[in-house]
Amino acid sequence: MRAPCDRSATTACGMQLAVPIDVVNPLRRLYCKLTRELAQSERSAFLHTRREARRLGDTPPARALRAVGAHAAASRRRFDALVESQPIGAMLGRRFGELFSVLRNLVFDRILDVERSYRGTLLGFHHVAFCDAWLEERRALVENAERELRWFADLPRRAIHSGLHAAFEGAPE
Repeated sequence: MRAPCDRSATTACGMQLAVPIDVVNPLRRLYCKLTRELAQSERSAFLHTRREARRLGDTPPARALRAVGAHAAASRRRFDALVESQPIGAMLGRRFGELFSVLRNLVFDRILDVERSYRGTLLGFHHVAFCDAWLEERRALVENAERELRWFADLPRRAIHSGLHAAFEGAPE
C-alpha cells in the first residue's frame, strides 16, 4: 500500500492516471501540504523548546518547555513518517524550517526579552490544533507551560533581560 502522499501513484479507482495523484485529487494535495506543516511544527517544538529551556536554566518555565519537548521527541518518528513519501516537499520544508530556526536562535531570540521569546515558542505549539487525539496530551503540557508565564511576573527584572544578555551571562540558576 502506498503512502497517502506518494506522488508516484499512477492508478486511482482502478484507472490509469497520466498525472500524479495529488494533481487529480485536491483534497489529497491539501492533506500532503498539512502533513508537511505538521511535521515541521513538531520538529520546531522539539528544537525550540530545548533552546528556550537552555536559556532559562532550571526554572519552572524551562521545565514546562522540556516536558513539551519530550512529548515532541516521542512523537517525532510518527510525524516524520507522514512526509517520508514527499521527498521534495518535505526536504524544502525542512530546509526552510532549519533556516528560520537558525535565524531565530542567532538573531531574533537574542534581541527579544526572554518572556516574549517564551511566548513566541508557545505560539508555535498552536500550529497543530487540527489533530484532536494527539492534541489532548499536548494541550495539558502547553497549558502547564502557559501557567509558568507567572514566573516572569514574579521576577520582572529577569523578564526584561534581552536574550543577548542571557546568552552572555549564561542560564539563570
